[in-house]
Amino acid sequence: MSAMRPIRETIPLSDALGLLLTGAQPIARTERVTLDAASGRVVSQPVLARVDVPPFDRAAMDGYAVVANDTFGATRGEPRVLTRTETIYTGDKPGLILKPGECIEIATGAPVPAGADAVVMVEETDRAGTDRVAFFTPVYPGQNIGRRAADITAGQVIVGDGERLNPSRVGALAATGLLEVDVFARPRVAIISTGNEIVDPGQPLAPGQIYDINRYTLSAVVSEHGGIALPLRTAADDLAALNAALDQTRDADIVVFSGGSSVGERDLVLDAIRDRGDVVFHGIAVKPGKPTAFGHVDGRPVLGMPGYPTSCLSNAYILLVPLLRRIARLPEHQPRTAHLPLGRRIVSPTGRHQFYTVRIADGTAVPAFKASGDITSMSRADGYIEIPTHTDIVDAGEVVQVTFF
Repeated sequence: MSAMRPIRETIPLSDALGLLLTGAQPIARTERVTLDAASGRVVSQPVLARVDVPPFDRAAMDGYAVVANDTFGATRGEPRVLTRTETIYTGDKPGLILKPGECIEIATGAPVPAGADAVVMVEETDRAGTDRVAFFTPVYPGQNIGRRAADITAGQVIVGDGERLNPSRVGALAATGLLEVDVFARPRVAIISTGNEIVDPGQPLAPGQIYDINRYTLSAVVSEHGGIALPLRTAADDLAALNAALDQTRDADIVVFSGGSSVGERDLVLDAIRDRGDVVFHGIAVKPGKPTAFGHVDGRPVLGMPGYPTSCLSNAYILLVPLLRRIARLPEHQPRTAHLPLGRRIVSPTGRHQFYTVRIADGTAVPAFKASGDITSMSRADGYIEIPTHTDIVDAGEVVQVTFF
């Protein structure tokens, strides 16, 4: 029987993050997606407009298309009266060329007829008979007209290489008639829970067994931050099973184990990584989540997360999310924060950077952490506070920064 393998040295969180992100290669694979699936994706090459937007001069409001010169000097006391020749609705093609002394009734968004150079809003007019219209205000050339290509010019770059699509950028693509856009693929993240005691939800529990939590929490984190979760079957605590699991991850860009990275003699994830690649670090000076490992297998990053659900999920936020977003070409995550007084005193172990979960109650941050194995430490919390390495006590009433989940 082999001896227990304690974590003799830990590295600061900042060093762990630096090692994690060094050499993290942004994804190069691309794919084409339809616009209805494009929001949140990162464009892989500049997108040029194929048409002008708008594609024609259009009325900016309901009213009458006119020759601006015909309205000069118009007042309510002395209106200018013009002859109405037709009505143009949206989607219509003007049938007549407007001549001086005439006007054409027009709807907002309808194409401005040839010969017209302005639109008078309907509120500044009155019918003076079947085909006669009185105008009470002058307009200048170009007034109340949306000019062709005023928004987008054909050939213009609408979205640049590496830009993330949001609803308004998707709308700009749609305005030019595009149906599809080329984007970078989302990184695939293989998720492997390890341990003889782990059982899939829905199955009966035998003595000594627990349901798998980490597969689902990690999959949710991956999906929220631009990746595709590839949850695999739970791997037993033996080297052959772990290697078989790694064999199934060849299409993944990142591999995440949970469990098997603490100090037990049967924790073999480190051995599996070493057999097929290298271990960069094992052990971070954080709480929860000290027994975290990072390395490479076949050139791909591999994270060995703690098995305890709170430790695993906490480290997913602070380690996996930055790594995944770097590879996915997404901007650094900027969570919402607030400064609030602490509702109850916290004693923290010195020498470890602690992430302490809190819930918000009556305008204060109330400690919510129970134990690393208790998922409700996270599920009942609104966010967390960070307690630096050399701080051992945070008193009630002290203002702390809460980072929201």
